[in-house]
Amino acid sequence: KRQECSSSGNRTQDSLLSASEAGVDPALQSSFSKRRGKKTNPGFCQIVTPTANSLLTLDMKVQHGCNSSDMGIPVRTEEELRRNTVITPEDVLGLQKITKNYLCSPEENVHMIDFTRFKIRDMETGTVLFEITKPPTPAGSKKQCDPNAGRFVRYQFTPAFLQLRQVGATVEFTVGDTPINNFRMIERHYFRDQLLKSFDFEFGFCMPSSKNTCEHIYEFPALSEDIMREMILHPYETQSDSFYFVDNKLVMHNKADYSYSGGP
Repeated sequence: KRQECSSSGNRTQDSLLSASEAGVDPALQSSFSKRRGKKTNPGFCQIVTPTANSLLTLDMKVQHGCNSSDMGIPVRTEEELRRNTVITPEDVLGLQKITKNYLCSPEENVHMIDFTRFKIRDMETGTVLFEITKPPTPAGSKKQCDPNAGRFVRYQFTPAFLQLRQVGATVEFTVGDTPINNFRMIERHYFRDQLLKSFDFEFGFCMPSSKNTCEHIYEFPALSEDIMREMILHPYETQSDSFYFVDNKLVMHNKADYSYSGGP
């Protein structure tokens, strides 16, 4: 893990999102505001500043994801894992296809991890491709009835997105009143039942009652022209599972799907 501020050129590029706003699941869209296409300084870094509401804002960490190695990992099925009382990183690394359901409930997020902002940018140009920010919850507002609200995102990109080699994903999140010593994310991307890439990121130590910002650097695999053409022709058949672990126990599971056709 390392902290880093970097800069890059101001070269412009074609929009990598469709002409319409990036698509977000209605459950998520109801509680998140969206921005896109905004040119930002690609080398920003947050300053350590105590906030008025007692949350401590920490330096942004920039981390390059390592490729998850499935070598020697036993093959697992979703049905097997759902019978386990504890799901570990090794368990999800054994999965051979996208999950149909969530492998843990929202109640298992006992550390009160709350993702409040997410941004995707092209590392070469610094162009912001997608950004969502969670607004504050109004006092006295009713709890959402759908327990899975906010756990699924639908992305709509243009075919040009598949040509990118390196993308930065900045996440901002808060934690509850207990420290987190070992916070890890494994994200697995599939097209149909073919694993495209498995990413592995360590968030590191998180102080109690803190706001944390981390940029994960994704190195995309080189895809064949045939696979890219199929991914463009079949929107939302490209999917991902994001598994979050604390002390090697699954505590959060989010899902997403992707269109590269430039339209809904």
